[in-house]
Amino acid sequence: MPIAEVRTHLLRVPLHTPFVTALRRTTVVETLVVELVDSDGRSGFGEAPQVWQVTGASIAGARACVTEVLAPLLTGRDPGDLVARTAEVRRAVAGNEAAKAAVDTALHDLAARQLGVPLVRLLGGTTLRVPTDVTLAAGDADDLAVTASQRVRDGFRVIKLKVGADAAGDLARIRAVRAALGPGVRLRLDANQGWTPREAVRIIRDAEDAGLDLELVEQPVPHWDIDGLAWVSDRVDVPIMADEAVFGVRDLVEVIRRRAADMVNVKLAKCGGIGPARTLLELAAAYDVGTIVGSMMETGIGVGAAASLAAAYGTTATPDLDAAWWLASSPTAGGLRYEAAEVVLPDAPGLGVTGLTAS
Repeated sequence: MPIAEVRTHLLRVPLHTPFVTALRRTTVVETLVVELVDSDGRSGFGEAPQVWQVTGASIAGARACVTEVLAPLLTGRDPGDLVARTAEVRRAVAGNEAAKAAVDTALHDLAARQLGVPLVRLLGGTTLRVPTDVTLAAGDADDLAVTASQRVRDGFRVIKLKVGADAAGDLARIRAVRAALGPGVRLRLDANQGWTPREAVRIIRDAEDAGLDLELVEQPVPHWDIDGLAWVSDRVDVPIMADEAVFGVRDLVEVIRRRAADMVNVKLAKCGGIGPARTLLELAAAYDVGTIVGSMMETGIGVGAAASLAAAYGTTATPDLDAAWWLASSPTAGGLRYEAAEVVLPDAPGLGVTGLTAS
């Protein structure tokens, strides 16, 4: 059935705990939900989160892109012809990856609903349970240790610690969290571009020498400093993961060519949706680059799409899909839920979202 209508919804959803990184502090998720409605009244959903410090995409810009360019392109077209539709979306406008991701996801969701299968099944997978890490927002060492212990009691076995806002105190924070976690829980770091290359090497080497057992370190240096990223990777044993340095295929090709990172974090809002994300995962696998699928601070719509992708394609390390866990309440009816350290996808068509409960 063809697409009859394209709707947009602005959501502003409070978090239960402030989310603090080296780049920003936020207490809400602000996102644009795109709804594609077919001629039988079925809806497919996608979202474009507003994260000024990472993507630079605004809700106003995403909405303009969708309503002025992409909606006229898609109205009256068959969402089931995914290859053609998603290619048209990618060609229609430069940049605007978050807006394109929202439409790409909504197309996939609607196509899966028309077939009566979960999105993960459309992508070639079967499992409805996907493990996730959980993030510890940046803070002081004592508070982080308390929170880390609580997250272990909540059932999480992979903890991502936000560092980079205060390089001088980061080693003390890492020590405190590792002591609170004990030896059976994996600890990864995310500096969100907050360190210089020399700071990154010093801190990571000190953590290695102290036996703090780091699983990986994500984006230790500014996104534009690929030389610095490679310099760090060459001088430490802990795997280094690119995040903000890789938006699309050309970025990943450059990271691979320069051997700048051991791993890559693939996010739909960075690369433009499920289609481009599949390409990134396949490219990384072809060159033995490790992968996770991650999320911005977004709702269960975006996280559900990312979790479906991770479930279908697999990753070399536990995905980073806790974003919707931070919400004080869900703005959707239906969709995913969390059980301890797992994202549980609904056994329902598409993403299983039946409507919006907030706007």
